[in-house]
Formats: sequence, structure tokens, C-alpha cells
Amino acid sequence: MFSFIREQLLHPLQLVIGAVEKRQTMPILANVLLRQTDKRLQIISTDLEIELVADVNLETAAENEVTVPARKLLDICKNLPEGAQMELSLSEGRATLKSGRSRFVLATLPASDFPALEDIEFEFNLDIPRNALKALIEKTSFSMAQQDVRYYLNGLLLECSGNMLRAVATDGHRLALAELGIEDKLPEAKQIIIPRKGVVELQRVLGNSDEVAKVYFSNNHIRIEIEGFRFTSKLIDGRFPDYTRVMPADGDKVMLADRQYLSQSLTRTSILSNEKYRGARLKLGDNTLKIQTQNPDKEEAEEEVEIVYDGEPIEVAFNVNYILDVLNVVEGERVRVELKDANSSCIIRDEQQQDCRYVIMPMRL
Repeated sequence: MFSFIREQLLHPLQLVIGAVEKRQTMPILANVLLRQTDKRLQIISTDLEIELVADVNLETAAENEVTVPARKLLDICKNLPEGAQMELSLSEGRATLKSGRSRFVLATLPASDFPALEDIEFEFNLDIPRNALKALIEKTSFSMAQQDVRYYLNGLLLECSGNMLRAVATDGHRLALAELGIEDKLPEAKQIIIPRKGVVELQRVLGNSDEVAKVYFSNNHIRIEIEGFRFTSKLIDGRFPDYTRVMPADGDKVMLADRQYLSQSLTRTSILSNEKYRGARLKLGDNTLKIQTQNPDKEEAEEEVEIVYDGEPIEVAFNVNYILDVLNVVEGERVRVELKDANSSCIIRDEQQQDCRYVIMPMRL
């Protein structure tokens, strides 16, 4: 029998539920494994690519393990009153959950059938504040590809080199790069690609605490441990493109703009852009940016924005969503946009910071 307070189970279930697929080929993947050893309860979920493990300290010692439907158990916990005492007992392939006057009987599957990750030998590890790691991921993950045949783009590159941890994501049309200085100096440079689902789960569970997360690396897996929780993911087996080759270094036309005002202007003009291609034409002149959009219905929008720019006039088109995505993650008041010509990529970054850079390819309109 398992015995716990509602809150002891609710939060850990919410942490691990992301690995439970709504549609799965193996019925047991819809379940979570509850494994109690002495006074420690582990709640484990997996989709065979990622594994999430939450730890709960219980007052009563016991030795039990069972798998139960994950989402049904979570919904039951959500709808019980705060502080409710819960007891889970097992009998004849069923799990009976009692709390006050409520009683629920759930189907179970054998714990021995629950898939477990093989033993992993990790090569080295880093200590990184949780909020810093989350920020690194949030500033780049929006540029990951979705279901691209170039499978190595459907994830996030983490590169460790010296005292620097770098995150890079690209879908072939844009690229995001963010850097974080670390205290540990690694014996050798290392590159890994975390799959999209793992990246999404990390953003969800890391939180904004400055508590240290331990990050472990192997050739095939990454593991991140925080207090009471463990995340493990298989890695994408592939070679990430050399991102340094697409970083423009010769953009001699520099525009400075108020980030929030530019974002608002682009959002307004994008209303009448082509819904499929989302193109916006940008015309830079003497301290002025003219934004123009139009669609197949011959509707059009135009807006002028005050900027700092004293270079030659230039006209270039970009996917407006790509620019807005960047403006949403840049934190400073002003952004710096470096351009070369209408056929070359631009680079966008915070005016005051060099640790994040964003590359966007131009469009033909």
C-alpha cells in the first residue's frame, strides 16, 4: 500500500506528465511507474526517448511498485481537495485509490514490463544555475526546425568549449545562438543535439530558481538533475551544420531601433501580409525605416519607424514572424540590426550585449 498527501503526489505528477504520449504504440507508455523503496517514492514516465523521474519523501517505509494510468491519476489528484490523505492499494491487477469518501479503481500493468533506460556512463558534468540554463534554451529554441527531413535540425545544439556553454538552433532559414560563461573548464570541446521534445520539457520543468542543476553528458544521452527531479534524454545522432559559416561578418549597414516600438509596428503591418509567406519589405533611409506588407487580395499596410541609421538606402524583405520571434526574446531596450545588401542575411542582437545573436535570411517578394 502507498500512503501520501495529495500535494506530495500532485506536483511530481505534473513534472513527469510531459513524457506521457496521448497516442502510443505500447499501452504501458500511458502509465507512470510508482516505485517505493523504504521512505522514498519514485514516479517515473517515459516515451522511450526521454525519461522523467520525480522523487517524493514519504513518512511510512514500504517496498512497492506498480504502473497506473498517468493522466487519470493526475486528474484525480487535481480534483481532490487540498491536503487530502490518499491511500493506494493493489489487488488482482487493480489499484484502488481511496481518499475520504472517494474511491477509484484503476487498471494496472506489471511494473516489470515498464521500459527502463539502460545504464548510462556519463563522461563529465557541469553545474549550471537552473534559471541560466532555462534562459539559454528559451533564447534559442524557437529557431528549431519542425519535422524537417534533416533530422539533426529538429533539435537544439549544446556546445561546451572551454569556459563557454553555447546553444544553437536553426531551421535553415534563421539561426539563434546564445552563450553562457561557466566556471568549469572542460577537458575537450563537446557537441550534442537534444531532440525537440526534450527541449520543450526542459523549458517546462527548469523553473526560474537559481538553484544549481547538474548536467551530465555522454555520447548518446544528456541527464539533468535538480532537487527531487531527474531528466534524461537520448540525443540526436547526427552532425549539426557549422553555424559559424552562416554568421554574417561583413554587415556594414547598421540600424538601431527601439525594440518594443519596432515589435509593435511589425505586428500591426503583419496583419495584411501574405498569410502563407508572411513577408515584409523593409526600406531603410536617413534615420527612417519604412515597413510595407501586402497580400494576394491587394490589401496593403505601411508604417514608418524612427530609427538610428545613416548608411546608404537599402531595401530588403524578411519573414516578419522571424523578426518578431527575435524581438520577443531580446531583453534590452534597443536592438542592433546589421545588413549588407538585399540578398544577404541580417544579424540582430541586443545593442548592449554580445551573448545572443540571431541570423535571418532574406526573402524575395
